Amino acid sequence: MGKFYQKITNRLKKFIENQKMFFVATAPKEGRISLSPKGMDTFRVLDENTVAWLSVTGSGNETSAHILENKRITIMFCAFEGAPNILRLYGTAEEIIESDAQWNTYIGLFPALPAMRQIFIVKVSSIQTSCGMSIPYYDYKGERNDLNEWAIKKGTAGIDAYWDERNQQSIDGLNTRLTKEG
Repeated sequence: MGKFYQKITNRLKKFIENQKMFFVATAPKEGRISLSPKGMDTFRVLDENTVAWLSVTGSGNETSAHILENKRITIMFCAFEGAPNILRLYGTAEEIIESDAQWNTYIGLFPALPAMRQIFIVKVSSIQTSCGMSIPYYDYKGERNDLNEWAIKKGTAGIDAYWDERNQQSIDGLNTRLTKEG
């Protein structure tokens, strides 16, 4: 059975910090749900009801468009080693891009990555844990460096051009904050 919490306890924080991967889910009012795996040491617990996630360049930018529309977000962690556990953070998010004043407040919390795109600050309203006894074991072999190598090869101008081409709108046609008006 699932158990709900109103804050991230020390035990839950430790579990989160030990995971190598997490999943981010958002959805527009109408349209496709976005659910994406994330990694690369890009998640931080800021306090018992606030977390931050550094988003790196991807083939789309669904989270940005969805957060602009309705702010809802769910982040899920699964134990792939050790005791079984699934943890979900439910909340609302604010997007911070490099031109925002708050960028410098948060960017130092993360490793410098060549494909950094935005930071999402999530106000966590509830936390749920569940058993995870059906989740298989997986061995962590390390981070992939493909995205970093791709971004370094593209350079800043190439990344900007990629954002113009691929990160301006969601797959359902909603604008992101990376738009020219952004």
